[in-house]
Amino acid sequence: MQSNILICGVGGQGIVLTSKLIAATAMEHDIPVMSAETIGMAQKGGSVFSFLRLGDDIYCPMFPEKTADIIIGFEPAEAVRMLPYLKDGGQVVVNTHPIMPVTATLSGSDYTGREMIEYLQRNVKNVLLVDGTKACEEIGSPKVLNMIMLGASVRNDVLPFSVDDIEETMKKTVKPQFVELNSKALRYAL
Repeated sequence: MQSNILICGVGGQGIVLTSKLIAATAMEHDIPVMSAETIGMAQKGGSVFSFLRLGDDIYCPMFPEKTADIIIGFEPAEAVRMLPYLKDGGQVVVNTHPIMPVTATLSGSDYTGREMIEYLQRNVKNVLLVDGTKACEEIGSPKVLNMIMLGASVRNDVLPFSVDDIEETMKKTVKPQFVELNSKALRYAL
């Protein structure tokens, strides 16, 4: 078994924690794993992406274009930006709520993310749309988008773990006061 996973979004959405949870869960199950994050201008709302490779015979955390089994996009434009990495038949799990880039805000652009979602739907056979804003509102916190996206990916069989597996790892790595809220988000039914 080998799996290439790309997680992308903008700073502050929890991409790094999501990557660490997947990697830690893989290690708990004796699955070899390598990861690499690119953070860039994350604190300024810039791109953040993480490469994860799971399985035997992996020698580098990065993988070439057209080899990602899944892209988990926390922001629609970032998912489109990473699309060249998706293999034929790969899966995209994407949050439908856009984050307005600073450049668009300064120029007065009207970025709704709709055009990015439509592009993904036209160009990717397997797209799962997640209304992250609605889910966060129903759960009661804007800080759980990462767990919502991770749970959606696991429940749709695009990651080699169960929600229970991820939750057990989360209990060991997340501060105790946040476990209940994150578990609720992880188990949120779309």
